[in-house]
Amino acid sequence: MFSEKKKSGGFGETIRTVIYAVLIAVVVRTVAFEPFNIPSGSMIPSLLIGDYLFVSKYSYGYSRYSFPFGMPPFDGRVLADEPQRGDVAVFKFPRDNKTDYIKRVVGLPGDRIQMQAGRLVINGEVVPRERIEDYVERDPLGNTRRFAQYIETLPGGTQHRIIEMGDDRMSDDTREFVVPDGHYFMMGDNRDNSDDSRGNVGFVPFENFVGRAEVLFFSTDGTARIWELWKWPGSIRWSRFFDAVG
Repeated sequence: MFSEKKKSGGFGETIRTVIYAVLIAVVVRTVAFEPFNIPSGSMIPSLLIGDYLFVSKYSYGYSRYSFPFGMPPFDGRVLADEPQRGDVAVFKFPRDNKTDYIKRVVGLPGDRIQMQAGRLVINGEVVPRERIEDYVERDPLGNTRRFAQYIETLPGGTQHRIIEMGDDRMSDDTREFVVPDGHYFMMGDNRDNSDDSRGNVGFVPFENFVGRAEVLFFSTDGTARIWELWKWPGSIRWSRFFDAVG
């Protein structure tokens, strides 16, 4: 009898431990940090396809989009702290309020944003940028392509790298956008290959922000399938581990 009770208690304790662990993980994911991966190249060179990063959920406070499945359903934000120009942020695509996007905040409420001949113009002033070494992209076969790379300095002093992949008249020359109250203008650092506020994304409501990208914790170039254990060491971008996102 003693042995059976001990076994029963041990199994019950294991179940309780698993439940507690799941609850703790859900709470941490909801109120503190959530992992995201990068599926597209719109934020190259800052973020690469195959990067995995943590997003701080508390940075902008909480809306219904901070919680799994958009529950509980409430409007606005609580404990709100507004995004800053230059932040890299995850948000829900305004057209469906479901799909996660990650872009850089370049326009604040009331700003006038425009692209002129490939240059970002904020409130009538051309944003300064400095040409640096080419960005080199390598495919799995070892072929390389080079793109013009710049360090851009946003109003307020935030600096970040951008690339231009070529002439794209639709994204290089735009009308002037006036950012409405409670909304933000988001752009990818890969200026000629980003679906952002210049087009389909439009202005992003503050309520749709999920959190701010903080740090990379893993990165792979995708050349190794999950079962190809012998290829993992060569496919992992070790140098990107624990890089701050900015």
